[in-house]
Amino acid sequence: MSAVGSIMTNTGALQALNSISATSANTNMLQTQLSSGLSISSPSNNPAGYITAQGFTSQLNGITQAISNANQGVSLLQTAQGAISQQIGITQQLNSIAVQAANGTQTSSESQSLQNLVGQLTGQVSTIANQTQFNNISLLNGTFSGVQFQVGANEGQTQSLSISKMTASAIGMNASVASAAVFKSGKASSGSGQMTVGATNPATVGAYTAGTAKIIGNNGGSASIVSTTGESAASIATAVNNLSGTTGVQAQATNSVVLAATFVAGKSLNFSIQAGSGLTGTIGTAQNIAASSANALVSQINGGTSTSGISASLNKSGNVVLSQSAGQNMILNYTGAAASGSLTTVGGTATSFSSTNKNAVIQGQAQLQSSGAFSVTNGTAIGVKSSSTLDSLSAINVSTTSGANQAINVVKYALAALNNQGGQLGATQQAMTANINNLNTTSQNVTTALGVVQDANIPAVSNQLTQAQIQAQAGVAALKSSTQLQQSYLSLLP
Repeated sequence: MSAVGSIMTNTGALQALNSISATSANTNMLQTQLSSGLSISSPSNNPAGYITAQGFTSQLNGITQAISNANQGVSLLQTAQGAISQQIGITQQLNSIAVQAANGTQTSSESQSLQNLVGQLTGQVSTIANQTQFNNISLLNGTFSGVQFQVGANEGQTQSLSISKMTASAIGMNASVASAAVFKSGKASSGSGQMTVGATNPATVGAYTAGTAKIIGNNGGSASIVSTTGESAASIATAVNNLSGTTGVQAQATNSVVLAATFVAGKSLNFSIQAGSGLTGTIGTAQNIAASSANALVSQINGGTSTSGISASLNKSGNVVLSQSAGQNMILNYTGAAASGSLTTVGGTATSFSSTNKNAVIQGQAQLQSSGAFSVTNGTAIGVKSSSTLDSLSAINVSTTSGANQAINVVKYALAALNNQGGQLGATQQAMTANINNLNTTSQNVTTALGVVQDANIPAVSNQLTQAQIQAQAGVAALKSSTQLQQSYLSLLP
């Protein structure tokens, strides 16, 4: 019951005080919102909203740092790309020098001067690789491997990067090594580059084996090559090159053999020669040879190169070198008398080239090449070993014509390695830049969402504050009125 007329308990005053207290708390809260611009300054204001706002704040802080991380990554990538661009420029100079040296018009002193320049340039390639750093982190010396960039606000939102070793000793041409069974005739003989002329049945025995070789490239791609015993190096190379887009491995076919010719006085060495696609299949037109000396043999073969597809030369030892530039097989058939002499490969077993041993097929070698290391499963089917070896840029020697020719190939693949690495860095930079753009968009949207949750509505808060201030004034007036009533009760006392 209310204490009506009581001077001990002033119910009206208590109610007025409670109203003033609540209004004062509300006024303080509204003034805090106006001064801070936030509708939620503590969990007590809005527990659920506070939790949501903190989640957005945490995400926004992570995104901001991730953008900074990604921008640092872009700077690192640009540093590496700049260094590789310098290496590419130097390697292009090496290519020009190799082509110049291969021309064969240089004196020995000029060739040595070119080689000295090559040594300086390859040294500079290695210097750039060893000295390129970002924040004291080496980038191109082979130690930058599996580095992780945190490019997102959450765990697992990362981007990994590895940069291969780019020194002159680490780039160049990775090539297959010939297996033992190459340059075979119909009657197989052992030893790389050896062929015994005079086969009893060239259609059934050859250098390659019937089977399937699998090439596994440095890029992770793999492809299979099917071969036959009568295969030519040219057809092997074509099959490999058709799949180079998958494996990153190319092939170059060659067919060349050194022969020793024995001539009988007063007699001619008579045989026909032509290029062939297999042990018996022919290409072009057969050329008939009737020569009584090595010089005459070379002259006659070269005179019909346009039709037979085969050329000849004499080496420093006076032996005949037969070559088929495209790597096709070379087919020799006896056409003369038994006393016409013999041909045999240098280092091979001498066999009379006669009416009883009248056929021979010389098969070439398809060399597999790539800018990165590769392996071959069942490589004997195509005449190569199971792994590649590196002919490095640092080892090129242009002081001889043959060395310059080899250098051209090595430089080509060194450039490919540098370009491939530069391309990978460029692709990574593009991905990282796209990620930065996405993070910026996400940051904008998260900031907007956070504002919706915790930003104060200033016009509404101002209106509410005005109302609260009026309520406070009314409360004070009510409190004053209630005390006046209590004082009037005292007039009733005697």
